[in-house]
Amino acid sequence: QVQLVESGGGLVQPGGSLRLSCVASGLMFRVYTMGWYRQAPGKQRELVARITSGGVTNYVDSVKGRFTISRDNAKNTVSLQMNSLKPEDTASYYCNADGTFIRREFDYWGQGTQVTVSA
Repeated sequence: QVQLVESGGGLVQPGGSLRLSCVASGLMFRVYTMGWYRQAPGKQRELVARITSGGVTNYVDSVKGRFTISRDNAKNTVSLQMNSLKPEDTASYYCNADGTFIRREFDYWGQGTQVTVSA
């Protein structure tokens, strides 16, 4: 069975940093596009950052220059380094593995980890 296990969330002051990690198992990790999404209360879930199997990255405009997504295929891990955090970054963050090019149903989500940015 596919599992995505996240870690690294927590409470941080504005301007601080956190590093989120997601360890995947039960899938051919290296061929999946991996992403981080977030959802704040009362708001839509949004794509924060994405990295393809070839290492091509995309970021939502609001985090460009502050967040960095990376992957380590040897460890089946995708990470999100978050610097210069702002209160508006407060949300539940979710790891996503997208293998829908293999089969339409190969799309998986982690359990979510809470990030709170507050003084």
